[in-house]
Amino acid sequence: MSRLLVLISLLPLVTACQLGNAGVGSLPTAEPSQPTTKNTTAAPPIAQAGSRTARRTLIQVSDLPKPYASNSVSRSPRVIPQPSNARLQAPAGFKVNLFAQGLSRPRWLLSGPNGDIFLAESYDNRIRLLRDTNGDGVVDQNTVFAQGLRQPLGMAISPDNRFFYIANTDAVVRYPYQLGQSRLQGQAQTITRLPGGGYNQHWTRNLIFSPDGSKLFVSVGSQGNAAEEPLPRASIQVMNPDGSNRQTYASGLRNPVGLGFNPSTGKLFTTVNERDQLGDDLVPDYLTSVQPGGFYGWPYSYLGANPDPRLPRRAELERKAIVPDVLFQAHSAALGLTFYGGEQFPAEYRGDAFVAFRGSWNRSEGTGYKVVRVAFNAQGQPEGGYEDFLTGWLVNPSVPSVWGRPVGLTVSSDGALLVTDEPGGKIWRVTYVP
Repeated sequence: MSRLLVLISLLPLVTACQLGNAGVGSLPTAEPSQPTTKNTTAAPPIAQAGSRTARRTLIQVSDLPKPYASNSVSRSPRVIPQPSNARLQAPAGFKVNLFAQGLSRPRWLLSGPNGDIFLAESYDNRIRLLRDTNGDGVVDQNTVFAQGLRQPLGMAISPDNRFFYIANTDAVVRYPYQLGQSRLQGQAQTITRLPGGGYNQHWTRNLIFSPDGSKLFVSVGSQGNAAEEPLPRASIQVMNPDGSNRQTYASGLRNPVGLGFNPSTGKLFTTVNERDQLGDDLVPDYLTSVQPGGFYGWPYSYLGANPDPRLPRRAELERKAIVPDVLFQAHSAALGLTFYGGEQFPAEYRGDAFVAFRGSWNRSEGTGYKVVRVAFNAQGQPEGGYEDFLTGWLVNPSVPSVWGRPVGLTVSSDGALLVTDEPGGKIWRVTYVP
């Protein structure tokens, strides 16, 4: 089997201990069997000196095995309670504390300009509003912001703060909004409809405004694993803020989920979950800049002109397929993406990307279940490879057994990195302590 190039950089770590509707209509006014307000508390973190090294990985297309070099397996993770000795690990100088707990399969996060944190509980069809009113790094107000939705994921506030946008699985809707509003009211306006559902977790729809606020970008995953499908499947769509003039911005992206604009170049980047059933190390997920009109291969080829043996050959499309910027270990399930634009972390982190790996379900040894850092150079380009940033959820790769699966990321107004843990019902907060 071909090799994967793995670079190990000796970066000391710190161990941080846990203590601790679519469619036009009115929002429902009652939420059955769910309290509207929770007070969520957690004890402060304690940092311990760690001796582990940071794992930096560089995967190149030339190092990858051929299709079917290993068997395709189905091995979903076994989620266990957090072992008494299990801790999340971050680089030296960083600390981790429990920001919120008792949540229902928390997925996606949005940080508002006034410090409000919005959380999509997609499986419960609602969005929560989280506030830390005393600034101690722990949520003390947790209320229902919107409900009666349809598997919501992506959220955005319009640049003029007049509308709150929600990406349901089958439509993008918006509501009238004022900054600081504690609950959405009134009529939802459907600005564009989308094909709902999809293969495995491909029901997710994300959205983001362009830096100048003139365009709205929406990601749509494929219906299946590897098959010909009509647009807008496996694409990123672009439109005006009211949904008009919708076009395909880029295609051949099997399941684009994370969306983010590089703060120095203004380029759009996305995380993509690549195809399954070609073996343990095929096909790598990736982070890539998104070129207008770009084609990224799916379903006919992967990572450029590497044909998928299950599909008819399309030589012209294979030749035009763009090679992504940064390859991740296959089956990592790269989801959440955020660029660090805060000032709380050391200066060398500014402009870098963080990506959440939800973790594998179809690899002989479990992989993922962590947050990684992708460093960018002064020109706003990825330096190459990625390194572990927040690890510790994966207990035994051979099962695999895990006590958490990170999904969504955001940088809060105070510069902290927030990370959702879906099965754990938690949000973790990472800060730097000089």
